[in-house]
Amino acid sequence: MRIRRSRSIDDRGQAAVLVIISTTLFVLMMTALLSLGSQALDRARAQTAADAAALASLDGGHVRAETIAHRHGAKVVSWQRGPGPDEVTVVVRVGESTATARATDGP
Repeated sequence: MRIRRSRSIDDRGQAAVLVIISTTLFVLMMTALLSLGSQALDRARAQTAADAAALASLDGGHVRAETIAHRHGAKVVSWQRGPGPDEVTVVVRVGESTATARATDGP
């Protein structure tokens, strides 16, 4: 004996609505995660560029800092000698992220 189940007219299309909502939420979450990942990558690249530029500028000065930063995809925002006599401080920008590094020749 088979039991027939009757569908209510109101139940039709319920799965389609759930699929659309789920897909939309998934796309929004992935977009947010990719944005956060991109920001983290920019921060890491900026710090690497700042460190390399500061070390390179100990011998080559401001011009060498800009050259190294450019090779790392960064732009030098500021470069200065100090605060100590054998130190340089470099600030670089990659995308929206900035990083500061200080290097010294002294002991």
